[in-house]
Amino acid sequence: MKELKYLNKYLFKYRKLLIWGTVFVIISNLFQIFPAQLVRQAIDMVVEQVQELRQSGAKDATSDFYKSLTLVSVLILVMALLRGFFLYLVRQTIIVMSRHIEFDLKNEIFAHYQQLSLSFYRRNNTGDLMNRISEDVGRVRMYLGPAIMYGLQLITLFIILIPVMFAISTKLTLYALIPLPFLSLSIYLVNNSIERRSERIQRSQSQLSTFVQEAFSGIRVLKAFHREEDSINGFARASEQYKQQSLKLTRVQALFFPLITALIGLSTLLVVYAGSAEVIAGNLTIGHIAEFVIYVNLLTWPVTSLGYTSSLVQRAEASQKRINEFLRTEPEIRSEKQLVRELQGKIAFDNVNFIYPDTGIQALKNLSFTVEPGQSLAIIGTTGSGKSTVANLITRMYDVTSGEIKIDDIPIQDYDLTCLRSQIGYVPQDVFLFSDTIYNNIAFGGTHQLTHEQIEQAARDADVLHNIQRFPQGFETRIGERGITLSGGQKQRVSIARAIVHEPRILILDDALSAVDTKTEHNILNSLKRIMQGRTTIIISHRVSSAKLANRIIVLVDGQIAEQGTHDELMQRNGFYRDLYEKQVRAEVASSTG
Repeated sequence: MKELKYLNKYLFKYRKLLIWGTVFVIISNLFQIFPAQLVRQAIDMVVEQVQELRQSGAKDATSDFYKSLTLVSVLILVMALLRGFFLYLVRQTIIVMSRHIEFDLKNEIFAHYQQLSLSFYRRNNTGDLMNRISEDVGRVRMYLGPAIMYGLQLITLFIILIPVMFAISTKLTLYALIPLPFLSLSIYLVNNSIERRSERIQRSQSQLSTFVQEAFSGIRVLKAFHREEDSINGFARASEQYKQQSLKLTRVQALFFPLITALIGLSTLLVVYAGSAEVIAGNLTIGHIAEFVIYVNLLTWPVTSLGYTSSLVQRAEASQKRINEFLRTEPEIRSEKQLVRELQGKIAFDNVNFIYPDTGIQALKNLSFTVEPGQSLAIIGTTGSGKSTVANLITRMYDVTSGEIKIDDIPIQDYDLTCLRSQIGYVPQDVFLFSDTIYNNIAFGGTHQLTHEQIEQAARDADVLHNIQRFPQGFETRIGERGITLSGGQKQRVSIARAIVHEPRILILDDALSAVDTKTEHNILNSLKRIMQGRTTIIISHRVSSAKLANRIIVLVDGQIAEQGTHDELMQRNGFYRDLYEKQVRAEVASSTG
């Protein structure tokens, strides 16, 4: 229970529901016990009446007997209804409490996920993150709800019922209880086997779901390479594995109810056997045997649930341990002074070195440059030269290994993260769009309520407005998962619109025009000239045409500055930049003539 102690704060928060739930459990158990005593009285009453009739020779029972029997029957019915009502209240308190805690715990985990840095997400796969917030929290909820509820029912019923049984007959009580520990142990072992097989089924189900998701997501590729038959065969193999695991589980589940029935039957037989001897000896009545048989059945489910509950607690302990591992993970990116201020846009890198913590690759080496407010800087380089790393450091997705970055002559670590990032417009190299409308995807970049005119203007500046207007539903067009409805160029332009819609003080374009053609690039660049006025802009690209917009250009090679200057200055040198420019010009000429 060590890991589950973390949940005590939630149990304390919802303690009223837990306390009332316990009260309702006790009351519902009382309404289970009283009817058994009434049944004993009714049977004894019938036996006595039959004996009296035999002795007197009369044929009909007295009206008082019928009245008493009717009264007992009505009382049993009323108590059954009251027990049902209080069981309803039990679920409305304890199970509702577990749902409240499940809601709070999921929100806490998700909020914590949002605070963790990119390196955390590079170390952990998405499936594992989702399992901890869904499957693991679900298992914890089973502890907070059913496990606590059944545990309270077992404890309170034993505390109330066992003294009553011993008060009637110690011998009969011992006979009744003998099979129950074996029942609990057997259920525990069978349930553990069921859980192990269920986990295998879950893994098979996960593999099956992943296979189907990839097949649907990559349906274009499947059709293009005519691999539908292979995909069908692969699905059949995954389905066969899932079927075999399910059949194994079914075989074990088949033992569950026969095992319970057999041990309950044994307990009942022992009660009848021992009780008959006591009745013959004159120590007990026939009604007592019936009462004990009812008590045995009352104890059956709580004792059975003991094995089930133990399994739930074990699963919850393992799941909470996995959850706690992530909740104890501290965000690597923290603000030291929580500084909140409006940015002017000056960016300065001073001998910055950066090594990716998860791979050990050094991306930047002694990088130094300064961009004044309102000025623009283009960063040119080949793949792996460290261009995108600069963007990650400015947005504080990572912290530098050594050196210093300053924004407006203030160390970047001093800024409140929300304040800093809300004033930066970032277009990432790998565009991600949400499965939502185009309007909401663009508005996502805004920090305040935006008008339709602002959304439309951002789309116009990104040269995507005419594409949007061609869709039947315009801005209300849903773009599908990861923007699958749009082309690569359209996705990039929607991403640009999202970055500029809230008019950031610093704009970072990380290879934002790589998926557009030359004509579209020219249109966007013309719009960007106006957008860039008055705000600091970092243009990261492998295309010289994009870099020409900037006031200054630096060329990165293996994380170091190889060249820097204006476009004209770099063209006068026979270096990397000029060589890259000439290659791209020749490529454009070849494509236009072809």
